[in-house]
Amino acid sequence: MCTKCSKGKFYMTTAIAYTSGKPHIGNTYEIVLADSIARFKRQEGYDVYFQTGTDEHGQKIQIKAEEAGITPKEYVDKVAGKVKDIWDLMNSSYDSFVRTTDKDHEEQVAKIFKKLYDQGDIYKGAYEGLYCTPCESFWTESQLVDGKCPDCGGEVQPAREEAYFFKMSKYAERLIEHINAHPDFIQPVSRKNEMMNNFLLPGLQDLCVSRTSFSWGIPVDFDPKHVIYVWLDALSNYITKIGYDAEGNSSELFQKNWPAELHLIGKDIIRFHTIYWPIFLMALDLPLPKQIFGHPWLLQGDGKMSKSKGNVLYADEMTEVFGVDAIRYFLLHEMPFENDGVISWELVTERRNSDLANTLGNLVNRTISMSNKYFDGVVTNENVAEDVDDDLKRVVTGTVKTVSAKMDEFRVADALTEIFNLFKRCNKYIDETTPWILAKEEASKPRLATVLYNLVESIAIGASLLKSFMPKTSEKILSQLNAFEVPFDELNSFGHYGSGTKVTAQPEILFERMKLEDVFAKVEELHPEPEEENEPVEAGIDLEPKAEIEYDDFMKMQFQVGEIIACEAVAKSKKLLCSQVRIGSQIKQIVSGIRKYYTPEEMVGKKVMVLVNLKPAKLAGVLSEGMLLCAEDENGELALVAPEKNMPSGAEIC
Repeated sequence: MCTKCSKGKFYMTTAIAYTSGKPHIGNTYEIVLADSIARFKRQEGYDVYFQTGTDEHGQKIQIKAEEAGITPKEYVDKVAGKVKDIWDLMNSSYDSFVRTTDKDHEEQVAKIFKKLYDQGDIYKGAYEGLYCTPCESFWTESQLVDGKCPDCGGEVQPAREEAYFFKMSKYAERLIEHINAHPDFIQPVSRKNEMMNNFLLPGLQDLCVSRTSFSWGIPVDFDPKHVIYVWLDALSNYITKIGYDAEGNSSELFQKNWPAELHLIGKDIIRFHTIYWPIFLMALDLPLPKQIFGHPWLLQGDGKMSKSKGNVLYADEMTEVFGVDAIRYFLLHEMPFENDGVISWELVTERRNSDLANTLGNLVNRTISMSNKYFDGVVTNENVAEDVDDDLKRVVTGTVKTVSAKMDEFRVADALTEIFNLFKRCNKYIDETTPWILAKEEASKPRLATVLYNLVESIAIGASLLKSFMPKTSEKILSQLNAFEVPFDELNSFGHYGSGTKVTAQPEILFERMKLEDVFAKVEELHPEPEEENEPVEAGIDLEPKAEIEYDDFMKMQFQVGEIIACEAVAKSKKLLCSQVRIGSQIKQIVSGIRKYYTPEEMVGKKVMVLVNLKPAKLAGVLSEGMLLCAEDENGELALVAPEKNMPSGAEIC
């Protein structure tokens, strides 16, 4: 085995993107997250095989193609191309891009279906229930939420059709035993508990694995009026694309890479990957993947983008404004391990300025500029050491160990934070050693040279660690330092940079600071506002006047601008949402009866008007510490009241 791949193989996959439309920034988060893991594993010395792709069959796509007046294949070809373009734009280093319309995949899925049928795991029956077309799912009445699909909130229609079913219960106990025996199989632990308590332990129903009400799918070869239904088709990509053959003639690539070390997926499809997929594999007598990680969602904040783009953010547009590595950094650094994250134009601007321009860009620029100013760019280690150097070296050489530990748990945001702590320590070292003062005395020049060498060496180590997360930025830093990437197994030691090496004469600005107004000007260029047509003036609403109050009565009420940073439905109520609202430096929990008008996802990121000194009360057993102000029309429709301009959270409303 080559030394570069001395740690063995590492096969990892993302979920395959559904080709119903262009992927938004939340979809893009997954490929960037997966890419950072794949790149880091390669750095560590693993032989990585990284697979992604597109899921291209189903009724929803057939309907969209009919609406567009083209064939389903023409439709998915177009969308799959967009997916691949965005994945490539984000500099993702996948080894294989699977499409479920690939001939080899379709052939193997048909063989898998026949194999499972022949051995008695699949049988013919009929399905009757309430059907959601966007989710392509049947539901019972008890599973609905307010009469709507529990997954997407859309309308459901009664439906009945002949179908083939997979005997899920046959393998349920075996799967429970596997999960209990392998505590890391489903991560994070909260996802495992959800699957066990909500699905496996209560008992599994048999799974519908074919459909007759549409034709855009892989035909069942022995019963061609049926097409193979979504999950048996889509999930099988993890083995078909690397050469699995249901008739026993699997390729060397399959023999080498299966089982996968990691399936990286969104939390919304955790059930299909941790229950359906393992059971399919058991039926095929194949080993299960080592780990399935269900990452949280990236939600959209309520930035100005809502006026021009329906509040939908796309990676190609955001990278045009901020650059690819700035978006990679935000996606990787700002997503919590288990909870949902938030993205907006404002938040990316703030993080780009603070971390990328100030902490990193300014450090690299200052170090190179001082090397040129004081030594004509030649970096020499004169070994004139002081105690302050030891702490710098300790932080720098210890970073690889902490980063590796975080990446072993897929805590990518924490790993990236550790790397930037290294850069922050370098900035502190500049303040401690004051190179501009050392430069005033000729006798201090050897010490100054040592200080600059320590900085260049530290930055080179940090840039080498940064390669998995911000590959182009890492490359630019090393190029400006005229440094080689430090080998991974040497990142825990100091002194790799060649004494006497010359840095670039003209440092490149890595990340310029951006003003928010300039960001929105670029956004408007991407999405110019349509010209408004003259509309008839609406009739106002007259209310029964209440008793007059004194000015002092009004002054007793404290109104402030709040920013909603998290929101969820109240479990015991069909009307209430529970929001976490940032008001200045405080977080207040506020319960509001607006679930009919807003989803939790829509709430996150909104700036709202809050009555903050309302006496706390419990609603449906949940503490509420204030009130969100709403307007109500004559039909009882509600809308949150928000400041006209982008005001900071905590701003007083007077």
